[in-house]
Amino acid sequence: MKYTKEDIIKRVEDEGVKFIRLQFADMFGQLKNVAITQSQLSKALDNQCMFDGSSIEGFVRIEESDMYLYPDLDTFVIFPWTEGSYKTARLICDIYRPDGKPFEGDPRYVLKKVLKEASDMGYTFNVGPECEFFLFKTDEDGQPTTKTNDMGSYFELGPTDSGETARRDMCITLEDMGFEIEASHHEVACGQHEIDFKYSDALNAADHIVTFKLAVKTVASNHKLHATFMPKPIYGACGSGMHVNMSLCKKDGSNAFYDKTTDNELSKEALAFIAGILEHAKGFTLITNPLVNSYKRLVPGFEAPVYIAWSAENRSPLVRIPCSRGAGTRVELRNPDPAANPYLVMAVCLACGLDGIKKGMAPRASTDVNIYEMSDFEREEASIDMLPNSLEKAIRATKKDPFIKEVLGNHIFEKYIAHKTLEWEEYRKMVTPWEMERYLTRY
Repeated sequence: MKYTKEDIIKRVEDEGVKFIRLQFADMFGQLKNVAITQSQLSKALDNQCMFDGSSIEGFVRIEESDMYLYPDLDTFVIFPWTEGSYKTARLICDIYRPDGKPFEGDPRYVLKKVLKEASDMGYTFNVGPECEFFLFKTDEDGQPTTKTNDMGSYFELGPTDSGETARRDMCITLEDMGFEIEASHHEVACGQHEIDFKYSDALNAADHIVTFKLAVKTVASNHKLHATFMPKPIYGACGSGMHVNMSLCKKDGSNAFYDKTTDNELSKEALAFIAGILEHAKGFTLITNPLVNSYKRLVPGFEAPVYIAWSAENRSPLVRIPCSRGAGTRVELRNPDPAANPYLVMAVCLACGLDGIKKGMAPRASTDVNIYEMSDFEREEASIDMLPNSLEKAIRATKKDPFIKEVLGNHIFEKYIAHKTLEWEEYRKMVTPWEMERYLTRY
């Protein structure tokens, strides 16, 4: 919905909104906010609200800490779970320096830069995310446990799926916030769920994902449950993914990926886009799968993709082409997980796809058999490589791909690498319960 300043001020007054959260995402996609009262709204809408950027991970040093929040008026929404004297709205903001220039460490700015490049090439980038999450019980102190609240499996329904009520309320809440919910269902693992919302332009989709996470966690809490987007919270069960369905729309409104004259009805642009994704897959895995825990999900046997290949026939490769054609032709990237920063995920995906188009890349032949059932020799013969299988290897792969650094910009690239290197080092030194159980009495 399109808003003017006057529209927002009037609606705040008419609806009795008392607080406005000026939200923004840090380098890792975590939502932050500065909360203001209604009396400060005009000041905020004039881009005059300031905050301390040195307090945010990956932003700036203390001697250059002043940053300004520029609200995106079209992101205004009232939180359905707030009422009366606590009624609260939000605006998602871009971050600017005091000199009026966009802050290069703002992930939303990184995505906007790549979207501008796509626009200059005549494309609009549309994205439809599929976000999975787990619902866990909480203890008597309200702290999360790892006990699921159901024993359901794929597409289960109540009473077996006892999370159905919470999921229903999540869908209603999201619709009240302007989402168009297409489907919701129980996923493969006990306590695992998925809610899909309609595709939109990439910036709006990224905003939707961070809003989606906040809403899901809030509604779950109201049901005395804990919602987590941790990629692999349960050993031996499927992890949670955030599959990203992507398409390019031409200026005339047609789908750039569709060509009815080819055997598979995929255009040269679609194939080049796929080739660009495959070319840089190792380099961007650190962005799409940012945690130590992410690589506990990316293992064979749990439906998560680990092999760098594409197919229109099966779900085992990294990139899948769903059967829909015409306006629905799209490319599905299956390795991202919901812990990733959606702004950076969409920025690197689009940039890599455009790189393939600009260079006229062509992917190797599609892999239309189950890659998990292929032998090592068969995969080697087909030149099928693997994604990094640890955070450490993902860091190395990103460092080796200068294109990813160009997309992210020096600021985010250097700080992101530094933080993830520290995370890996902390994990590497940790003595885990698995080690104690396995080794303490044996040696």
